[in-house]
Amino acid sequence: MTAPLSPSLLVLLSLPPLLWAGNAVVGAVLAPAVSPVLLNALRWAVALAVLLPFTRGLWRGRERVYRNWRWFVVTGFLGMGLYNALLYRALHTSSPLNVTLISSGLPVFMLIVGALGFQAPVQRRQAVGALLSLAGVLTVLSQGQWQRLLAIEFVQGDVLMLLANVAWAVYSWLLTRAPSEVQQWHWADRLGAQVLVGVVLAGLSTVGEAAWGALHFDASPSTWLGLLYIAIGPSLLAYRCWGLGVERGGPAMAAFFYNLTPLITALLGLALMSAAPQTFHMFAFLLIASGIWVSSNR
Repeated sequence: MTAPLSPSLLVLLSLPPLLWAGNAVVGAVLAPAVSPVLLNALRWAVALAVLLPFTRGLWRGRERVYRNWRWFVVTGFLGMGLYNALLYRALHTSSPLNVTLISSGLPVFMLIVGALGFQAPVQRRQAVGALLSLAGVLTVLSQGQWQRLLAIEFVQGDVLMLLANVAWAVYSWLLTRAPSEVQQWHWADRLGAQVLVGVVLAGLSTVGEAAWGALHFDASPSTWLGLLYIAIGPSLLAYRCWGLGVERGGPAMAAFFYNLTPLITALLGLALMSAAPQTFHMFAFLLIASGIWVSSNR
């Protein structure tokens, strides 16, 4: 049973897309300095280092981790390892526009995965909300000119982004199916165990990147500053808020808030260029907000 859309739930689910939009901007700045797979590994390694002081219970009760290792391996693999690796790799052969377009289908993926794998039937209001939310994202991508969408060409990276959507949908649903023992853990212990799995998997992936000769890192102060932001904001804080929001509101409702990410990214880009928002930005926001309202319990 999910909770209605309360002010606290609204804040919890609005923070992740805001932080992830910042991740897109900072990630674009870091792209020339850090190779994509290494960036993902360093992101979670720094996040784990920041989280370690709060995870004392995790190390004192290692036998609890062993009893529930399957859930931690699967969630860490999907949410921290596979999703981000597919996203960064997709950007090598696909355009940011295509990646954002495919990501906008997450509410639909969330409903399908919930219905097929987690016995969560799709309700009519959720389907209508998904269509409204998708229309809002398409408005941002087309800048209010729908013919622009007809010129989009899909490539290999788009398939990787489709797989990334499936991975994130399954990860989000698994958060609501945590073992009863794990649900009683301190949040830092639970997140720390997932991040630890993500660090191991991402670290192994860098071996392949090095073997392909694509590994590179520019250890400048700006690079480390960007990594610190990515590790604390879009990783720890965003994942914590997302987990709480999914537990209270359900994966389907949370997915509609995810679609605020491309809109906020566009607005951040305008702010960096000192440009004013356009009419289509407001129209897109109204569509996405309508999708959230229609899909919620209240």
